[in-house]
Amino acid sequence: MTLADHVTITELEHGAVLLDQRTGRYWQINKTAHAILTQLRHTGTVDTAIEELRRRFPDEADQVAADAEQFVRTLRKAKLVTA
Repeated sequence: MTLADHVTITELEHGAVLLDQRTGRYWQINKTAHAILTQLRHTGTVDTAIEELRRRFPDEADQVAADAEQFVRTLRKAKLVTA
């Protein structure tokens, strides 16, 4: 999974900001969402990203999966990523 060509990302101390250049809309994401997006961009799949994030955040393993799946749905609906 990659960011769509019309999306740019700027990393911040507490997450990141995505800019949809088609619409001019900004999406501010927190550290957890940024970690999910980073893993998705590196691994390419939601399942692999969830597995890695569960290793990094073992106390929040169940929530990580739900958060990642919801975040991916949001990214896809907004057409910010490509599969």
